[in-house]
Amino acid sequence: MRKRDIPLMMLAIVCFLAGAYVLMKPTVNQLRQKQEASVAVSEFFRDHPNATAKEEDQRTEPAEVPPEETFEEPSELHPAETPYADLLEAMKAYNAEIFRNGQAGLADPWAYQAEVFRLSDYGLDSDTVGILTIPKMELQEPVYLGATKAHMDHGIAQLSISSMPIGGENTNCVLAGHRGWNGALFFRHIELLEIGDKVTLTNLWETMIYRVVEIKIIRPNQAEQILIQPGRDLLTLVTCHPYGSGGRYRYVVYCERVSEEGGQ
Repeated sequence: MRKRDIPLMMLAIVCFLAGAYVLMKPTVNQLRQKQEASVAVSEFFRDHPNATAKEEDQRTEPAEVPPEETFEEPSELHPAETPYADLLEAMKAYNAEIFRNGQAGLADPWAYQAEVFRLSDYGLDSDTVGILTIPKMELQEPVYLGATKAHMDHGIAQLSISSMPIGGENTNCVLAGHRGWNGALFFRHIELLEIGDKVTLTNLWETMIYRVVEIKIIRPNQAEQILIQPGRDLLTLVTCHPYGSGGRYRYVVYCERVSEEGGQ
């Protein structure tokens, strides 16, 4: 090789490496996010044995829950056996309050990010409040309180001014996730969900089983579409739509809690 050709060769190598990096970055980010989610899920089930799902379920069907325990309200557990009882009571009080006041402030996008509860104040050393599992989407992700950028970048976030993720009558816990973000999938394949599909939410106290009951496409400002519905126990999934559109609309999946594994 002639000496004058060396700079051209070096430039070609740099361009090749830069192109390879651009092409591989989404895949690398996706693998990294999957690993981070796996660690968060493993640590959650390790640290909270009262959660009824098992770590080894890993993105498949959640563990079977004994019928007599599946839908026992956390408040009915014996106080001595209830971990983080003060947090549970505070969350129940919050859910009751926002239902009474009609979820005032829900239309304010900044209110979604409000830090209603800091888990560290209640003796927890992690921000993970639960685990969302959707077998149809092969999804299992940590759930965080408040739709901050940091939380949305790392998992699924509960919208403040919606119900805390503990279930119960007159609740609607709204969980938001990106439609794919920086290589990570999150709710990328939410359109796979159909009426009747199972969605489970494991919190610090139990695993709650929901079934998809309705799917809608709404505008971003239609906050009334994600309000608590009196007498119902709902889990609502929200993401941008269509994919890659910059969020012109919202894809909304409504899930209602069922009384047993295969029932209503």
